[in-house]
Amino acid sequence: MRRNRPLSPQACRLLGAFAAEPSQWRHGYDLMTEVGVSSGSLYPILARLADRGLLESSWDTPTEGRPPRHLYRLTTPGQQEAARLATVALSAARSASAVRPRPTARAAGGA
Repeated sequence: MRRNRPLSPQACRLLGAFAAEPSQWRHGYDLMTEVGVSSGSLYPILARLADRGLLESSWDTPTEGRPPRHLYRLTTPGQQEAARLATVALSAARSASAVRPRPTARAAGGA
């Protein structure tokens, strides 16, 4: 039985990019430019997300002068995972801001 490792920061960013328009089919170049992940990293991450059932993939209809592109979009479990990650990130940001020390007033005449 294979265990799923936690998602990498790049995979989380990709899910966030998909979550903006969850039913929209996206191609690799579009995702590379939006998320800033190289093609050498992007396609293995997309394959792992698809293997986990978080993305579905399809080939677009080829047009003259352009080869067909592989397209991806979130599945229902992928949408749920993207929403969960967004909640976790928001909670972590709130916790980080809550534990910051507050500035204290210095005593008069000394440091």
